[in-house]
Amino acid sequence: MLKTLWATVRQGKIELLESVELPEGTRVLVTLLPDDEAEFWLQASQSSVDAVWDNTEDDIYAELLQK
Repeated sequence: MLKTLWATVRQGKIELLESVELPEGTRVLVTLLPDDEAEFWLQASQSSVDAVWDNTEDDIYAELLQK
């Protein structure tokens, strides 16, 4: 199961913001967020929106609406 945990870096070490038991050797993936998180999320979600709305498969609906 994947789980996302918030953390901050203090004195070069990653500190989780909540208490959680992690077995020794647990593999983690660290994503660095820019200071302006809003811009990050806008860019990240834009590609998802483009994938849903900018596709040729939906052209059939536009054709049906024009009739």
